[in-house]
Parts: sequence; C-alpha cells; structure tokens
Amino acid sequence: MKAIVIGSAAGGGFPQWNCNARGSRLARAGDALERTQSSVAVSADGERWVLLNASPDLRQQINLTPALHPRRELRHSPIEAVLLTNADVDHVAGLLSMRESTAFALYGSARVLSVLQANSIFNVLSPELVPRREIRLGETMPLAGPDGDDLGLEIEAFAVPGKVALYLEDPGAGNDFGTREGDTVGVHVRQKGATQGLYYIPGCAELSPALRERLAGAPVVMFDGTLWRDDEMIEAGVGVKTGRRMGHMSMSGEHGTIAAFRDLDVGRRIFVHINNTNPVLLDGSQERREAEAAGWEIGYDGLEVTL
Repeated sequence: MKAIVIGSAAGGGFPQWNCNARGSRLARAGDALERTQSSVAVSADGERWVLLNASPDLRQQINLTPALHPRRELRHSPIEAVLLTNADVDHVAGLLSMRESTAFALYGSARVLSVLQANSIFNVLSPELVPRREIRLGETMPLAGPDGDDLGLEIEAFAVPGKVALYLEDPGAGNDFGTREGDTVGVHVRQKGATQGLYYIPGCAELSPALRERLAGAPVVMFDGTLWRDDEMIEAGVGVKTGRRMGHMSMSGEHGTIAAFRDLDVGRRIFVHINNTNPVLLDGSQERREAEAAGWEIGYDGLEVTL
C-alpha cells in the first residue's frame, strides 16, 4: 500500500491568503516550504486511488501529483473514492471540484453524510455517478469504487475527541457546541488481509485512553499537528481561540501530542494539518528541532509512505 500526502497544512494553507505573519511572509518569499490544505491519497496497487478528505486545494493537488492524473480516454480519473473524516470546510470543499461528471464513491459517517445531504450545493455530485456510502464506526469494511469494484483496501473508522464543524456550531448547546458522534473520526486504512496499516487522524482534541490503546505499536500514524501551543494564535495576534476551543491538541506541553505519544511505540509519527502559525513549518526553528528530536516528522506535500 502506498500513501501520498497531497496536502499537509490546516485550513487556509501555508501561506494563508490573508496572513501577513512571519511564516506566511517567508513562504511567499520562497524561504519556507508552501503547503496546501490537508488530504492524503492511498492506493493498494498504485493505479486506483482513495482520497482521505477533499480539500479546497484539490485541483492544484491533483496537478502536482502525477499518480492522480487522468491516464486514458478524454475524461478519466484514477480517484475511485473519497473518504471524509469530518465535515470541516477544509475537508469537504474539494468535492465541488469533482463535479465534472466522473464517477467515484463517497464515504463518510452518518453524521457527515447528513451534513452534505442538508446542503443542496453538494447535489452537483449526481447520485447516479457518486454513490454515498455510510461508514459504520468500529467496523472493518472494504473500500470499493463507484461500480462496486474492490480497491484492495479496507478501513476501520473510529470516533476521536473533537468538535463539530465551525459552521455547524450551536452556541446554545453548551461547551460541546452541539458535537455529535461521527463529527470527527480517525481512520485505519490497510491492504486487504493485512493487520496493520496507516492511521490518519487530522483532527483530534485529546488522546483518550481508548485512542492510546488503538495506536500503540502502529507502524505509521499521521496525526493532527495544527498548533505548537494551545494559545498560539492568540499570542500571534491572528485569532481569539485556543487550540482546544477549535478541537485540536497542541504538539508541545505536558498534555501535548509529543508527550502523549512518548511511550506508544509508534513506528513513523507524522504531523499533518499544520496551521500557518505553527513554527515547526520553519526549517531550523527550535520547535522543529524539538519535534524531530522526539521522533516526529513534519508532513509536507508530496511525502510518500509505503507499507
């Protein structure tokens, strides 16, 4: 099985269109590596591909990834399916770029599929071409193309601590803003018949005991790397919310991701969904050195993993 990180940044990308902070300035000047919004492509055979989330940058990501280029006929795509881990704009908006009458299967939790169903703009994806298939949390299921063709992959999706998408928040619903089961999921993707594969968790608010147990000993985990510290956006003067308020763990600190993974015996630990304010995006930063010294890779567009 092969996985390609086609987008490694959080919502807005890096540099973000309206951001003039130091990191974004460096990226525009060519002194920091640009990154598009979070998505990964996986394949069992290198020919047929499944996207894990469809970012607003999808057209650009496809153009930059030869494995995803059309290869036959006048209209073709090797993308056979898309699997959504939540309904955040940076994970679903790319579906609107896939409206050009090419078939693929769309997978999501019942909650995420209901959000798409309630928004008529997603009706541009004709059900005759794009079947919507519910992921049942905690169950292993095979992935298939739009015509039911076996793609050689199977997945298990599982709920992770998180938050409902920003545009669905209900301020009157209390501290969880109306979050329901299935709003945020992680996914274990593996070759059919294999016991281990890739864990993809681009959004996570806490490493719960159940999640710790699940990830222990995993060969590869791609994990939420949104912020270095919880108050990062406030301190940078570009936001008013903490990471926890947005549904994201921070990398550093006693309760951060690096500390939480320290004894989990994970093979490759790769941060993805990295916000433009996060100093680990900058080569040579102290934060980058600390993360790498702890055994973490900083995800980048084009990073390939073979299992």
